[in-house]
Amino acid sequence: MKNHFTTALLLLFLASGPLLCACTGGENVDLHRARTMKKTIYSLYRVDDTPLLAENYPQQSGDRATYLAEGADQSVNEYSFLWPYSGTLSMMAALYDATGNEKYLDFIDHITLEGLDRYYDTSREPHAYASYVTTETADRFYDDNIWLAIDFTDLYLTTGEEEYLSGARGIWNFVMSGRDTLLGDGIYWCEQKKHSKNTCSNAPAAVCALKLYKATGEEEFLATGRALYEWVFTTLRDTQDNLYFDNMSLEGNISRAKYSYNSGQMIEAGALLYSITGEDRFLREAQATADACFDRWFKTVQDGEEQIRIMESGDVWFDAVMLRGLIALYRIDGEAEYLKAVSRTLDYAWRNGRDKDGLFGKYLSKQDENPRRWLLTQAAYAEMSARMAKVDLE
Repeated sequence: MKNHFTTALLLLFLASGPLLCACTGGENVDLHRARTMKKTIYSLYRVDDTPLLAENYPQQSGDRATYLAEGADQSVNEYSFLWPYSGTLSMMAALYDATGNEKYLDFIDHITLEGLDRYYDTSREPHAYASYVTTETADRFYDDNIWLAIDFTDLYLTTGEEEYLSGARGIWNFVMSGRDTLLGDGIYWCEQKKHSKNTCSNAPAAVCALKLYKATGEEEFLATGRALYEWVFTTLRDTQDNLYFDNMSLEGNISRAKYSYNSGQMIEAGALLYSITGEDRFLREAQATADACFDRWFKTVQDGEEQIRIMESGDVWFDAVMLRGLIALYRIDGEAEYLKAVSRTLDYAWRNGRDKDGLFGKYLSKQDENPRRWLLTQAAYAEMSARMAKVDLE
């Protein structure tokens, strides 16, 4: 998706939106916070006169990403890696979905996607997004790409614009190139290092396939989404608590680490399968995992004279992805307990978790002593706020 970026256009969008203030002027508080974070991100993280963003603020040239595959080239990091940048697309898509305001769609088309295009690698087949703008040497991750495909599909479902569906289909072809029958089924994590099949590449692929089925009605997407869901459910679910392990190596060894986004994506996939097929087991499985997520990743904190439960796994973006699943489930069963806790979380974090620049660290419940403020964390808070702005908990 090629767009012609201009500095003037970027400045136009930076000038729009509310200033950081004590009063929201009657605006939905979650939407106000999402808009404020979007403005803050593009004020602090922008690199020169480009649509690209820095990995961290303050920008530190010596920073190294810890989430890349072993041996990945990290010698250049003037800009963020793809994963944090992709979080800004999720943020903007959520803002558009919450408001229907065309200015956010224009921002996506002329700024967010212009920056994203710098990561697009046409030197290898199938074409896909590389982990860094130096595409010839950067690894390509299946999960990085599938998050983008989900956003493109969501944008198509809200706008009907064929360009977004085309983008999702192109990414889907790449993701499917990482699927084979070793371990029974499943998609690898990294194209260049096919050592494991991970929940983070398979659960969101199931979500994406099911959304593509809703967008197109093509039965192949439904079959693939269901098959990937079943593979993760039977291979990586902890039968003791209904949460999901991180990955299985090709030697059959399970990495038993558990992250909120992995289980959250299985909640969303289960909710989608239930809505499509009407099969009760998918709803029951999603509800069981949601209960387990609430037990595992929501903690009690003191808020004045009151004790409240807030969501905090130690990675804000992981929790943002978990929220997607909790919202999808709420729209089916109407159980509001989890989302009320999320609402309290966002409010508590806004009052207690931000630093002098209005940025969040690793934890929502407190200011982090580490001076690094990761781009993805800020986009995740904005995404959560935008999504909650559309949720009616009355």
